[in-house]
Amino acid sequence: MTVHPTGAQYEIVAGEHRATITEVGATLRTYQVAGRDVVAGFGPDDTVKGGRGQTLAPWPNRVRDGRYTFDGVDQQLWLTEPSRHNASHGLVRYTPWRLLESEPDAVTLGIVIYPQPGWPGTLAVQVSYRVGADGLVVRVQADNIGPVGVPFGYGAHPYLSVGEPTVDEVQVTIPATSYLEVDDRLLPVAVTGVADTAFDYRAGVELGSTSLDTAFTGLTRDADGRWRVRLTRGDRSAELWADESFAWTQVFCGGPYRTWGMAVEPMTCGPNAFNPGPTHADLVRLDPGEVFTGQWGIVER
Repeated sequence: MTVHPTGAQYEIVAGEHRATITEVGATLRTYQVAGRDVVAGFGPDDTVKGGRGQTLAPWPNRVRDGRYTFDGVDQQLWLTEPSRHNASHGLVRYTPWRLLESEPDAVTLGIVIYPQPGWPGTLAVQVSYRVGADGLVVRVQADNIGPVGVPFGYGAHPYLSVGEPTVDEVQVTIPATSYLEVDDRLLPVAVTGVADTAFDYRAGVELGSTSLDTAFTGLTRDADGRWRVRLTRGDRSAELWADESFAWTQVFCGGPYRTWGMAVEPMTCGPNAFNPGPTHADLVRLDPGEVFTGQWGIVER
């Protein structure tokens, strides 16, 4: 019996669309259209690095020092980014998820996040992946099934690809009016308008040697309520969209990851949203019995 580092592998197929979701982290390991990689995935016997394809809950990005106060109670999370003294990307990235539903073109995985150091509540999270003519569609649902309210944020960490050897050749369009200034620990300083800055990607910019690890907000939405980040190279393009539940995206590339594609991360809230500051307003509060839902997806053009 073969045991993969990311557990069971769930392949979903519809026509030319094919994706693989893993048991560990409900991770999007691959997504291809007609044999072309639309996400920069990894092999079944590889471990996850750089967050590739992982589910980020019950918060995306970082919590300063792993500390926050909720309903008058001080909380201390484990520091999973010790080099910057932060708690990073939630509690479910390296945990096995249960298979809830499986169809040829879709799979749903679920997990219950129980009380633990720094996390006071009980949250049932489901993530559904489906492929088809409209690309890859991901639906997330979080139910507070416990007796106390909890703070909540969700994100995902796919790396998009348009067949580039490195991201230097990729043109990036980000429909954001603001970006997040951060300190040396990548924690919020201020939300700043992109106009007349190097962070204005609204008209599309070829990346070149630029490295990004930047959160964007003030995202302009199309008539369907979705914002779209687009990567283009030659006659290929790929875009990630997200619905009204997502106020932020983090765009990441650089260093040893330039051959990995570009991480475009839909996020319901920005970094350190559990604490007062420039990102706190987008934190979701889930009281007992309350439910969060959201959708995002990837399309090859």
